[in-house]
Amino acid sequence: MDLGLLADNTVWKVLAAVADILVVSYLIYRVLLLIRGTRAQQVLVGLALVGIAFFASKFLQLHTLSWIFDNFIGSFLLLVIVVFQHDIRRGLSRVGRRPFFGGVAYGQGAYLVDELTRAAEAMSRDKIGAIILLEREADLSELAETGIRIDGRVSTGLIVQTFMPPGPLHDGAAIIQQGRLTAGAVFLPLTQNPRLDPSLGTRHRAAVGATEEVDAVAIVVSEERGQISIAEGGALTRDLDPAMLRKVLTRYFGPRTVRVAKERRTDDKRRDSGRQTGV
Repeated sequence: MDLGLLADNTVWKVLAAVADILVVSYLIYRVLLLIRGTRAQQVLVGLALVGIAFFASKFLQLHTLSWIFDNFIGSFLLLVIVVFQHDIRRGLSRVGRRPFFGGVAYGQGAYLVDELTRAAEAMSRDKIGAIILLEREADLSELAETGIRIDGRVSTGLIVQTFMPPGPLHDGAAIIQQGRLTAGAVFLPLTQNPRLDPSLGTRHRAAVGATEEVDAVAIVVSEERGQISIAEGGALTRDLDPAMLRKVLTRYFGPRTVRVAKERRTDDKRRDSGRQTGV
């Protein structure tokens, strides 16, 4: 037997196995990034628990439960496609698209915070109702397409004018992506959270509902009282003054946040380069 040929085959099999593991790991990583901050993340956790229960029923020989899970797992692929159809469509649309902070230069984060704070303060003073949804990790392009296209650089005047009644854009949400106001008159899904204050109006419920669905931050200005609120992750913080609003927005979109995001992307690129060169 040719020992050299056997050794070559063994090395090739090991390299192929390593490449297979790396590709699958990368695909899983990208899927987790795609669903992070969306309701699909919670669904995925639920499916993982179902999988654990399936193997536990096999191990404990719970025959009836195993039969139920066998039938469930049989249609698992179809279930995944149905449950994650919106996320799959969003993921395909994001191929080659730069992340949020890729389109915001260092220093523009502070500009965005300043303009949003001034606009919220002006609308609060004049009691102009508004809801502004700011993109973070989740792509809001699908939501933006349901409204009226604007695509203008964020400014205090543009935001205030967007919500000035009786204009065509004041009834609905404005969406900000990559430092630009991309759409207005967007209608957001309302939350079904029964624990919310019953006195909250449609704007506040839409802000909470949108941030439950996607990783975004929503600014709400009450038309009745001029109260400024902010929603994130399905949680609503009410009655903010301009200073508090600026502080919260700086935490999410300020210069330090942009810098940290850039450093993280640079480190990822260095690690990828190191893997490719074998360092």
